[in-house]
Amino acid sequence: MKKLVFTFAFVCVSTLGFSQEAAKPAVDEAFKKECLAVIEASGSGNMLNSYRDQIVGQVAEEKRAAFIVEFDALMKKVNEKTAEVYMQVYTKEDIKAMKAFYNSPVGKKMKEKAGEVTQKSQESMMDVQTDLQALMMKYMQ
Repeated sequence: MKKLVFTFAFVCVSTLGFSQEAAKPAVDEAFKKECLAVIEASGSGNMLNSYRDQIVGQVAEEKRAAFIVEFDALMKKVNEKTAEVYMQVYTKEDIKAMKAFYNSPVGKKMKEKAGEVTQKSQESMMDVQTDLQALMMKYMQ
C-alpha cells in the first residue's frame, strides 16, 4: 500500500512539474517604454493609421466609431509586439540613439514625409511590378 501511495504521489508531482510553463524572463518595462517611444517617434504607426483612414470609408457610418476603437486597440497590440522585437534586436544604447535621431529636425521631417514617400514609392513601383510579374511568368512556366 505504501508503494502505491508513493507511486501515486510521484506521478502527481512529476505531472505537475512537466505541466508548468517555463518561466518567462521579467520584462524591462523602462526599456520597453523607450522602444515604444522610438516606434511613436519614427512614425511607423502612422502608416497603419493611413490604412485605417482608407478602410474607415468602407465601413458603415453607424459602425465607424466602434471600428476605430477596435482598430486603435489592435494598433496598440501591434506596437507592443514591435517593441518586444526591438528589445530583442537593439541595445538600450541603440534605442537612445534612435530616439535622439527621430526627435531631431531631420528625424521629424522624415516622420512628416513618410506617408508621401510611401505613396510615391508605391506609384513608382508599378512599372517594376509589371516587370517582376513578367520575370516570374518567364521562369515559372
